[in-house]
Amino acid sequence: MLRHAIAPSARYTKASHDVVRHPRLNSDAKVLLVYVQGLPEDATDKPLSELAQKLGIKGRAYQKAKQQLVEHGYVHEWRSQGSGGRWITEQLVANNPLTSEQAEHLRGAVPAAPSLPSTQFPTVGEPTARSAGGYEPVEDHSDKTTPHPPSEAEPAPVPSPEPAPPAPTPDPAQLACAERVLLSLRHTCRELHLGVREARALAVEAVKWLERGLSESDLRQALLAERPQDGVRSAVGFLRYRLIQKLPEPQAPLPPYEPAPVRELLECEGPGEKHVFRPLADETECAPCRRSTAHATFQCVPAPEPDRVPWRERIARISGTSAALPARQ
Repeated sequence: MLRHAIAPSARYTKASHDVVRHPRLNSDAKVLLVYVQGLPEDATDKPLSELAQKLGIKGRAYQKAKQQLVEHGYVHEWRSQGSGGRWITEQLVANNPLTSEQAEHLRGAVPAAPSLPSTQFPTVGEPTARSAGGYEPVEDHSDKTTPHPPSEAEPAPVPSPEPAPPAPTPDPAQLACAERVLLSLRHTCRELHLGVREARALAVEAVKWLERGLSESDLRQALLAERPQDGVRSAVGFLRYRLIQKLPEPQAPLPPYEPAPVRELLECEGPGEKHVFRPLADETECAPCRRSTAHATFQCVPAPEPDRVPWRERIARISGTSAALPARQ
């Protein structure tokens, strides 16, 4: 590779190779950091987002660049509420990565502008040493042309995230039941017509309802009730939203079954031979003895049969006439 470089004599910004060759900063973050580093002192009252707009870095590109600068210690922010109730955001931009303690120390040493977000950074001019929380920046002379440029720093290894625990596998029988309920919705509402693959994908969410104790009819009623007045535009989107958002709370577990304690055998106090029984409450006699005592105590006497009087005599007694039949002519 051939290289031809002429150092500018004026209007230049001295950037560290640690920033230019940083493996974790994208081009927007590097350009924004170098641009802020070269601003004059009278531009420190503008927020970082406004400065990024001048470079054409907006929206998600700015958010990503700012997030990278914050994660690696080049940008620090503090939010506080003033006396009038307005929230103030203070920003600190450094050309060397600082820890939170170093940034707090530098924030207390350099007063911020009142009522406006402040951006503190080293200014252009003669290099001077400034202590930042015990951190002493070292002047870098690596911008000079050398036959053997310094090797790039190897990126620190990123620890691999711990694998998430595997999700429990749903019961195949309940999964098939949920899929059957989803496919049956088209018979009631034509707008909820699903294909086999669509119903199979939504059955993973629908089976959670069945696992929480709801029946098939309850699940079908919940999916069909309160549909939009202007109709359902997407059956898959509507059902997925309702299955996730309307998922009922899990039922409380039932208390463990505790059988009643078994009572000890007692000697029956009833008549007859001695024998034992197991009482259910505080009784002192067994069930057969209690029935015998009750039958002897409350034995019913049969009522006397009524007189068998013919109906003619009963009518004669009521009317006062004779009950004899009239003689035939």
